[in-house]
Amino acid sequence: MRLRRRLGPAPGRGVVASAAVCLLLASCSSSEVPIDEHDLSEADRATCEALVDDLPDTLAGELRRPVDPDDALGAAWGDPAYVLTCGVPEPGDYEPTAACNVVKGVGWYVTDDQLSDLRVDLTPIALTRRPYVELLVPSRYRTEGIDRALAELAPVLKEHLDKGLSCL
Repeated sequence: MRLRRRLGPAPGRGVVASAAVCLLLASCSSSEVPIDEHDLSEADRATCEALVDDLPDTLAGELRRPVDPDDALGAAWGDPAYVLTCGVPEPGDYEPTAACNVVKGVGWYVTDDQLSDLRVDLTPIALTRRPYVELLVPSRYRTEGIDRALAELAPVLKEHLDKGLSCL
């Protein structure tokens, strides 16, 4: 029996409202979002570069932002920013019996300690695809937007990344 863990409520609620507030208050940051660098093989680097080039201009209703460095293997959307990083290492606490939340065919691994506290940022890792991709989800989006973001990323991840580890 496959257990599915829901990471957030139904997608779509609050997207228009948060976009409107952002526009009205003109408080959306335009500063660059830092993306961590990881040691990758040439093949993985090329895969990540192609993935980043095909990432959407919006994610869960949030606009894409500039990143630092500008040729980083990642992308950011919104303020606070969802931050996708391609080529992250396998999490140290991963075990073959680990549970995943499968969203549109991509299995996202999240540590239990992150799932239990909605006040902390969440960092799901797409372990069922290689090279591994991590999405930093600010706590602000934990109750609205996370499922939508993961669903919107699934097609491009499946298009560019190879099969990775399995999870339950």
